[in-house]
This record gives sequence, structure tokens and C-alpha cells, in this order.
Amino acid sequence: MSAHRSPGQSSTFEYRLAQEAINLRLQAKGMPVGIRRTELLRKARQIDVAGEINEWLTSPGLRAPS
Repeated sequence: MSAHRSPGQSSTFEYRLAQEAINLRLQAKGMPVGIRRTELLRKARQIDVAGEINEWLTSPGLRAPS
């Protein structure tokens, strides 16, 4: 992510993950079908999963996955 933040400004981990996934999908959208586009979309999905795992791990009612 290339946006600069001021010293007092912060964003959550989940927000930063979501923004990175969006950025990767936007990059992929402008590319022709191929390996690089597939890699960008795969990375975006991995980031989505990381956000879901983090949400699960930080939830107050932590339960085993079903």
C-alpha cells in the first residue's frame, strides 16, 4: 500500500488487509488473463482468508472451527 498516514492516524489490521486485497484485485482487473493475474487474485484470496482467521482468533467467543 502506498498511501502515507499522518503520525496520529491509525487503521486496524483488518482494514489494512481488506485494502490490500482490494488493491490486488484492482491490479488484476486491468491485466490480461495469465500467470501474473492469477497470482494477484490468489494473493487477494489468501489475504481474505487471513482476515477471517484473524477475526476468528480475536473473537471473544473463540470456538473450534466446524
